[in-house]
Amino acid sequence: MSPGRAQEANVTDRTDVVVVGAGPVGLAAACALWHRGVRARLLEAQPTPQRGSRAVQLHAPTLRVFRELGILAEAEKRGLRIHANEYHLAGGRTLRIELGVNNEPLMLPQEDTCDLLERRLEQLGGRVERGVTVTEVRAHDDQVTVDTEGPAGAVRIEADWVIAADGVRSPIREQLGIGFTGAPVPVDFLIAEGRVEGRPADDAVHYFLGLAGSVVFASLPAGRVRVSGAVSPDHPLTAGGVQRLLDERGPGGLRVASLDRVNGFHSQERIAERLREGRVLLAGDAAHTHSPIGGQGLNLGIQDVHNLAWKLAGVIDGRFTPGLLDSYDTERRQAAGQIVHNTHRFLRVFTLPPAAAQVRNTAWSALESLGLLRRWFAPLLAGWRVRYATEGPAGRGLPRPGTRSPHWTAAPLPDDRYRLVTFGGRSLRLRGVAFAALRPALVRHAHVGRGGPGFVLLRPDGYVAASGTSPGHWAHAERLVAASAADPDPSRGAGTTAPLLWRNTL
Repeated sequence: MSPGRAQEANVTDRTDVVVVGAGPVGLAAACALWHRGVRARLLEAQPTPQRGSRAVQLHAPTLRVFRELGILAEAEKRGLRIHANEYHLAGGRTLRIELGVNNEPLMLPQEDTCDLLERRLEQLGGRVERGVTVTEVRAHDDQVTVDTEGPAGAVRIEADWVIAADGVRSPIREQLGIGFTGAPVPVDFLIAEGRVEGRPADDAVHYFLGLAGSVVFASLPAGRVRVSGAVSPDHPLTAGGVQRLLDERGPGGLRVASLDRVNGFHSQERIAERLREGRVLLAGDAAHTHSPIGGQGLNLGIQDVHNLAWKLAGVIDGRFTPGLLDSYDTERRQAAGQIVHNTHRFLRVFTLPPAAAQVRNTAWSALESLGLLRRWFAPLLAGWRVRYATEGPAGRGLPRPGTRSPHWTAAPLPDDRYRLVTFGGRSLRLRGVAFAALRPALVRHAHVGRGGPGFVLLRPDGYVAASGTSPGHWAHAERLVAASAADPDPSRGAGTTAPLLWRNTL
């Protein structure tokens, strides 16, 4: 925007957060902030809501976020639960991998996901401001100035923070000069949706791993299916082209009855060079993009929100230091790197030439016989194996810092405090009491009498912050919590006996 035009803009009241982009990630970010009492304005350039199914597979960690936001029950009513993955190998053998309740995804068209999130946003007090284009973002030390064009004309918004969830071509990322490092995926994809006769069981995602190529077949709600696969650039994007794909790579007996859509698209593998530029934070496709194999994209973006919301809300309400937001950039770029690496490997596995495909099928049979597909690959697809590289010791037999699992990811606390879980006898319980008493605004304590002595300190997003058994482990955990606190004095609000109790229980 030119300086003259900027001077014409009306200045609105200052707001806490502006979220740019009302796709599922932007909607989830706005919901998560309003859920925590933070007023967030959500701006969307398009005049109408998104339509089309697009991302359809919601993995288990994402469903935990939906539970936190209060939309999981309705999502399950609209969606279709997947209980297994079936890998159909050339020669007729099928490997059925039961996922287990902790790894089961939900198939839900993206337009339904967006609808549920927007309805929840309105219940919380927010709304989507449609037809509003962000023309310029200027980050300052104490605020962000957002110039917009929309139904009200040129409007300037002054915000404390901006979350850019404005897509893979993110104008905000480009304005800030943040590089988007990576390369195009050298494969074309076909995605079709509609009705197919003779389809296999609806409770599984089916991977047909033929020698002539692979195709993925997944049921959707209301009797519809999605067919997807890597294809040559000249493959016809028609019902006939989809039928040919099923005939060449499927099990036989599948017939396209009708199609709602069939599209071809290209993908890229890119990660933003940084996800934080002062008071501007990137999330979702603006931060990273990768191959669609495995259905990871939307889930990765929702986990960006899960990482960011408790930190940003805590900074805004004065409990956490603003420096805590630096960990968002570090951690989520680590997560994106792992997902890009994994999806790149998935793509190679699913696009092998015939001789290598035969070796792959033999290897997968061996992995299934050892139970590794269920114990290792299913949690990997679900997203539980994303780890943050954090420093700190861990006690023997306890989860390592930076990891997360469904067994430790309990329901989030309503006030975004750390959750300290102690194990063992009375002395461990007292240590936990003392720890929580040092910073009651940041830590809640629970004790489990059984098991060997030790503790696990969980972050509000379910990741392990620290664990251990020794006084050194406890001291490390206290330093972590203290480093995140806006108030450097641990005795404030804890009462006069808390520090003494802490020393006496070591």
